[in-house]
Amino acid sequence: MFERGQGTQLWDVNGKRYLDFLCGIAVTSLGHSHPVVAAAIAHQANTLMHVSNFFSNPVALQTAIMVDELISRSSGLASGAGQVFFCNSGAEANEAGIKLARKFGGRGKHVVVSALGSFHGRTLAALAATGQPEKHEPFAPMPDGFRHVVFNDIKSLEASLDASVAAVLLETVQGEGGVIPASNEYLQAVRELCTQRGILLMIDEVQTGFARTGEWFGFQHAGINPDVVMLAKAMGNGMPIGALWARKEIAAVFKPGDHGSTFSGTAIATAAARATIQLMIDMDAPKVAKQRGKELSEKLRAVDGVVEVRGKGLLLAAELKPELDAKKIASQLLDQGLIVNGVTSHALRLAPPLTVSSAEIDEAISIIKQVVQ
Repeated sequence: MFERGQGTQLWDVNGKRYLDFLCGIAVTSLGHSHPVVAAAIAHQANTLMHVSNFFSNPVALQTAIMVDELISRSSGLASGAGQVFFCNSGAEANEAGIKLARKFGGRGKHVVVSALGSFHGRTLAALAATGQPEKHEPFAPMPDGFRHVVFNDIKSLEASLDASVAAVLLETVQGEGGVIPASNEYLQAVRELCTQRGILLMIDEVQTGFARTGEWFGFQHAGINPDVVMLAKAMGNGMPIGALWARKEIAAVFKPGDHGSTFSGTAIATAAARATIQLMIDMDAPKVAKQRGKELSEKLRAVDGVVEVRGKGLLLAAELKPELDAKKIASQLLDQGLIVNGVTSHALRLAPPLTVSSAEIDEAISIIKQVVQ
């Protein structure tokens, strides 16, 4: 039970200090209680918090423009190429994207194809899109209109595309699936297929977005331009907020009343996002994530017991020797004051803040060495 955080550090209710190398699952990318984000939230709380999405407010508008500019430029498009819908989480962003795909495709062209091993959220449609059958079982039957294919296998995807498919939904790095990156060649081939077939390419950047992978968005590594992008996690540095971005001509299929949310674009949540994004721009967050990620991955590779390090930027998995149980190791690391998680039975996921220092990386590596060995 944690009661206080600052930067990469957390303190529990007993006063014990921890290094947070999970960031609330890739959320607090600027560290805990960042003073600028905290000040933005406090100022907004004293100005305007909520009016519902019957109305707009200046903060939400400014934040939407920032998000669109980042995605449009990252896609090689002109600023203003897209529109933004704000929500409260990554699952909600995916739900909105699935509804948009169905409206875009029309009756009979409603199927969303996603990958085995993927994770898109725990609400019902997002769960149905998630390519992990064991997560479906307790809630069966799942909603219709979802199909799963082998990740990183273009032939598997191509074989699944028929006249009923409205969209392909992919992560550029499967976070919950074990930190498995898509190859650039795969993503490029998917983009080409979707263009040829008139199918939307929807990229779930909930865990990878906002510089986590060493680019603003994971899709940039492959040089592709998606039609729809889902965002959340790091966007508010801890304030719950998600977003759906879509190219204008696609967003236009939503008419008033098709979709909404009581808490869409609240002034307080978008104030946190605006401050977070501006700080990331000012610090050149992708460059920092790339540098720190390189440092962390090199030091992890040198740990006896780590057989592979995969991922991009500061979203990494350390694959352990087969005889080591990652869940038990993660629990022992927690006892020693380091927060990571066992993302698979033999792999630890590390997603420290982009603001992590070299000294903190060294401290974390020292704890990992001690526990793993």
